[in-house]
Amino acid sequence: MTDHLRYYASALLLPLVALTAVTYGAGELITSLPTGEAAVNTGLAAGRTGLWNRLTDIGTSLSDTPYVVALTAVTAVFLGLVRRRWYEAAFLVAAVWSQSLIFLATSALVARHRPPVHHLDPAPPTSSFPSGHVSAAVGFYCAVALLLALRLRRPAPRALVWTLGVAVPLIVAFSRLYRGMHFLSDVLWGLLLGACCVAVAARAILARHRRREHPRLPARSPEPDRHAV
Repeated sequence: MTDHLRYYASALLLPLVALTAVTYGAGELITSLPTGEAAVNTGLAAGRTGLWNRLTDIGTSLSDTPYVVALTAVTAVFLGLVRRRWYEAAFLVAAVWSQSLIFLATSALVARHRPPVHHLDPAPPTSSFPSGHVSAAVGFYCAVALLLALRLRRPAPRALVWTLGVAVPLIVAFSRLYRGMHFLSDVLWGLLLGACCVAVAARAILARHRRREHPRLPARSPEPDRHAV
């Protein structure tokens, strides 16, 4: 038990604490500089149309908190109880919830105001930096894409999975910008935050499982399942 705690403290907890500190520092730096980012939001707001209003409403809903929480729970239960891959379930939960905790902690401290345009969505109590919708989209969709890609043999299905896994966070990012809910740096850091949380969780959990299953293999990303379709 002690070895497990020591391992996860060094491989999972410490990197996430460091990522929290870096995110906070980046937020404080950005809010202290005249970035001129409001011009992006102003330009998007000036070109709004009914069609794009509806499309971006769908786009932002792909990462609404209730949906992400429900999708994460259902997927984790499926991986653990049905597929008996508890380490994959643990990876998914760690990827999603780590970005959420970092987002909540840093947004409360940075307290950046929303862009000075009409907001098409109700403004949540959290601040503008970083974008929690975007980091959650990366945390869930990219984590699921990684799990699926590791089980696929053929390059075409893997490419399709990754295309979808990356496209959804980008759609969410554009939707949040368009709807006046975030500055450009907010969504860019959301993308980075989510990607870092997925990478940390993958290294700490997926890679460790691979090393335990195949101790003679080098410590790198797991190979695709040769028995998968």
